[in-house]
Amino acid sequence: MDITSLFSINSADLVEEAARATSTITNPRKTEEEAGGFDSLLDTAIKNFNLTNSYLSDKEDMELKWAMGEVDNPHDLTIALGKASQAINYTVAIRDRLLEAYREIMQMQI
Repeated sequence: MDITSLFSINSADLVEEAARATSTITNPRKTEEEAGGFDSLLDTAIKNFNLTNSYLSDKEDMELKWAMGEVDNPHDLTIALGKASQAINYTVAIRDRLLEAYREIMQMQI
């Protein structure tokens, strides 16, 4: 499964963000809103968490339907399980990176 379909990130977005970061470095007087600041990053993270929750909810619904015999096609269950697994793995990886960055920042000497 392609992870970009899960989180609406593609190579064009990455190139655009890199160009924006480069222009911010060369022109540091831009405001955070122009540079795509923390607010947009937080909004994207919240959307990704909500999407992960929706995939987990879909997985639980499919498991219940499978247990009650309402699902005839096991392929649908497999797809729901795969989406939920990929989403939770991605979310956990992001969480781990954020915690690692936080710990590193807290250990910095002032």
